[in-house]
Amino acid sequence: MKKHDPSTMFGVIGLGRFGAALVKTLAEAGKDVIAIDKDEERVREVRAYTDYAFVVDNLTETALKETGMQNCATVTVCIGEQVDMSILTTMMVIKLGVPNVIAKATSAMHGEVLKRMGATVVYPEADMAVRIGRRLILGNLLDYIALGDGVEVRRISVGPRVAGRSIHELDVRRVYGINIIAVERDGRTDVEFTADYRFAEGDTVTVIGKVEKIDGFEGDMQE
Repeated sequence: MKKHDPSTMFGVIGLGRFGAALVKTLAEAGKDVIAIDKDEERVREVRAYTDYAFVVDNLTETALKETGMQNCATVTVCIGEQVDMSILTTMMVIKLGVPNVIAKATSAMHGEVLKRMGATVVYPEADMAVRIGRRLILGNLLDYIALGDGVEVRRISVGPRVAGRSIHELDVRRVYGINIIAVERDGRTDVEFTADYRFAEGDTVTVIGKVEKIDGFEGDMQE
């Protein structure tokens, strides 16, 4: 495959519901995604979102290299149901030198093993329950993804308090300690905005950071 800026490349291994949804979300945000699975039908379904979807029958280090997985800044291993394969695959991805490895776990013990290997661990079913509960409490049903260790990616609607102000004026990174990674307006998503971007009421921003810092930012955005 042709070379890309590694900072824009993501890898997804395992294309069940969790993995396929992750591919779609990343692709729709303008990211290049390498997606692999042993099931040809699953791979065919995600080819609507990425040109780099591959059928891999046997997950070996050589097979991963052939797909270009070592070129990714982040790889998510989404094969939690097969614990032995999950652990082996996570180990191989870490060995390839991928800077950020996220692995799906189905139990606390499974997650502890993955964490000790150096992966960031997610528990999709438990995280989903927590997400829905928190969204209901906050009265905001926009999406977010818990990445582990208190870090989230969250979509936040813009309220009147900050309408007309720019990202630079709000000094989001210094004041709140978070990063804005996408802005949405009128159904369009922009991932190449500048610090001069001015918010309008009804915009949606996607941010990444610690939960408590995002909570503070969200409170200010919606007052």
